[in-house]
Amino acid sequence: MIHTSGELLSAVEAFGSPRILVIGDLILDQYVYGDAERLSPEAPVPVVRERYRHTRVGGAANVAVFLAAMGARPVLTGVCGDDPSGRSLQDLLTQAHVDTTSIITLPQRPTSTKTRFIGLAQHRHQQQMLRLDHETLEPVDNEAEKRLLAVLEAEMASCHLVCLEDYNKGLFSEALCQKIISIARAAGRDVLVDPAAIKDYQRYYGATAITPNRTEAELATAIRMDNVHQEAPQLAAQLLEQLNLEICVLTLDRHGMYRLERGQPGMLHATRPRHVYDVTGAGDMVLAMLAMARANGTSWSVAMDLGNIVGGLEVEKFGCVPIPRSEIIEELQQLDSGGTRKIVSLPRLLERLHSHHREQKIVFTNGVFDILHAGHVRYLNFARTQGDLLVVGVNSDASVRRLKGADRPINTLEDRMAILAALESVSYVIAFEADTPLELIAAITPAILVKGADYQDKPVVGRECVEAAGGQVVLAPFLAGRSTSRIVEKMRTHG
Repeated sequence: MIHTSGELLSAVEAFGSPRILVIGDLILDQYVYGDAERLSPEAPVPVVRERYRHTRVGGAANVAVFLAAMGARPVLTGVCGDDPSGRSLQDLLTQAHVDTTSIITLPQRPTSTKTRFIGLAQHRHQQQMLRLDHETLEPVDNEAEKRLLAVLEAEMASCHLVCLEDYNKGLFSEALCQKIISIARAAGRDVLVDPAAIKDYQRYYGATAITPNRTEAELATAIRMDNVHQEAPQLAAQLLEQLNLEICVLTLDRHGMYRLERGQPGMLHATRPRHVYDVTGAGDMVLAMLAMARANGTSWSVAMDLGNIVGGLEVEKFGCVPIPRSEIIEELQQLDSGGTRKIVSLPRLLERLHSHHREQKIVFTNGVFDILHAGHVRYLNFARTQGDLLVVGVNSDASVRRLKGADRPINTLEDRMAILAALESVSYVIAFEADTPLELIAAITPAILVKGADYQDKPVVGRECVEAAGGQVVLAPFLAGRSTSRIVEKMRTHG
């Protein structure tokens, strides 16, 4: 990051609720999840037994939803069909507090719909197996273009900024793009463009900013970025001049983002490493944050650093999941304090898990974890393999004293949680004050509850709650000869 987390936090906390016009291709994303545990006898392909379906918005609709989650007032326009997918799309947008009154319905045009089939091996390990697209790429007619321009002119006076989200689905002809850019720029409004994966970018000429990803930028310039530090400045400069932009922003996945402003030296905004779960929606989230930040008056430099933050949060989730302003603030607070966002309170944990619960299998285990040893590490690694997210409950210091005696714990709750949070296998760490984690388990309702093999013939706290919700208890093997009690006794013996 170029700016400190404290500076970025101040910027986000000062965000208002700007009105942002989003124009672009509207897409409905459908996800079909099923168990894929055998091959078909008819052909060498997996057989998927459907478990459930999930629907989300995509394309420009996704940008609008992301903006709404951050507190903006997005106005969305584009075209969709008068069909079940179109109605589902508008219902989802309304639920997300996005103004849909400017969406143009075309009875003869199908709503662009992407259906992804997700195979679940052993009820977990998600893998996209196939994507089925139902759409037309034919250009929209002149009447639809006129209606869209009428929306633009009606909204321009009250909007702070305009976003163009182009998926090359037939909405943006070069003539329409140029009219939109001309009207917005004449009104003194910035135009931010997330371009399509096309070779010719002339339709975006005169925009304020363009935000291609690595693949899109290489396609548009015929420059391959084998070395980001060498080719990114050349590529950005070419786009800046060819398209008469004020700024070119290249999104470069693990390398962060490269910024070249007219009249300024270029700058690489590095990002910190993330556990990449799914890159879907990351580009939309970055565009939304750049728009939100600029509409609130931040510099491009601050907007870019914030774009890196939200893009990183997005790739840690499966599918397009809106990142609320509260989660961004929490992330920046943790960074500012040198902490980790893995350590959470129950309200924050439930908020995080809400977006994961259907798509990702949540595993829960708990313990004192006083002196972390090889047995603990193996146990937690095993627990993580049982699902997609591992939540670890940790007894408070007072709870440990009640259970283990006045001389325990050896390490404080803060230290024990910090060590657990450093493990790659652990997704979230949460403390509990009671002697058992029953209330915590009831609140989380994990799909899998993991305990040690020594519970084979013992009652497991939370079993009834988990099984009643359709989950199960799994017993983990122990590493022989490893225990905190033995380590403590050995320390006392050797003085």
